[in-house]
Amino acid sequence: MGLFNLFTQEIAIDLGTANTLIIQNDKVVVDEPSIVAIDRTTNKIIGIGKKAQQMQGKTHDNIKTIRPLRDGVIADFHAAEHMIRGMIKMINPGRQFITPSLRMVICIPSGITEVEKRAVQDSAEHAGAKEVYLIHEPMAAAIGIGVDVEEPMGNMIIDIGGGTSEIAVIALGGIVCDKSIRVAGDDFTSDIEEYMRRQHNILIGERTAEQIKIEVGSAIPELETPPEDYPVRGRDLMTGIPKEIYVTYKEIAHCLDKSIAKIEEAIMNALEMTPPELSADIYKTGVYLAGGGSMLRGLDKRISEKTKLPVHIAEDPLRAVARGTGIALKNLDKYQFLIRQ
Repeated sequence: MGLFNLFTQEIAIDLGTANTLIIQNDKVVVDEPSIVAIDRTTNKIIGIGKKAQQMQGKTHDNIKTIRPLRDGVIADFHAAEHMIRGMIKMINPGRQFITPSLRMVICIPSGITEVEKRAVQDSAEHAGAKEVYLIHEPMAAAIGIGVDVEEPMGNMIIDIGGGTSEIAVIALGGIVCDKSIRVAGDDFTSDIEEYMRRQHNILIGERTAEQIKIEVGSAIPELETPPEDYPVRGRDLMTGIPKEIYVTYKEIAHCLDKSIAKIEEAIMNALEMTPPELSADIYKTGVYLAGGGSMLRGLDKRISEKTKLPVHIAEDPLRAVARGTGIALKNLDKYQFLIRQ
């Protein structure tokens, strides 16, 4: 058994639309953007993660950057397989002469179809996995936050990632009711791009829009500690000349309003589907927020006002799902019922 362990590498992967995290031995060993750069002429991968992200929007005709995942599922099978393989190599770059057999736990959106599930499994197997287990994101988020998922107590988890927002009510180690919508961080980014073009006649790229979201993104127009106005540089649509303007958090709150309203509507739908006994529990325990999207300023306050429930943000929302996946990997026997092979 000792020898078997020596040649078996156990890793937990949070395969996200925006970022991919790999956990090994309770440590985050890889935290990279989910993006690959490919040379069009040779079809070779020339960059993965941060290296590829630096090329995004700045490439010439011979290079293209691909985000293999869209809306939480694999959109480009070939690129996804290379990305997983490349990120696994990042774990211990020095020790490449022995290829250990891999046991993986990968988290997937709760609204995923069987075909999409199969694509994740196949990509992992092609990247060298001998055993693949899948876990639903809201369940992984709940475990990562520290919720005891096996007790007969209702807990509501909202995981706002890059491609999907997952809302689930969890009790007795299972998802009682869930709502998965494809409105999340990526939609916020494209809303900002659209707003800058329409309102300020300035054309910006995806990376700049993402930066605006981080620096001055807000869900409500009145914040107690507002961020400073942020300088945005882009191309003037009237003259074609690069220019700089300043945007405020109030503008961004206004342009994100519609997308956030869709998430609120999905939360209300999930609450309507919840059995009454579990509703009583949720009234007491409140709602837990995880995922990168939950870091948007004032989002907890806005959801709390809409639902009239207490809203708690996870300690490290970006890594909550990955941490939960790691815990599930360590306790495969305990969590056998929630991981599908």
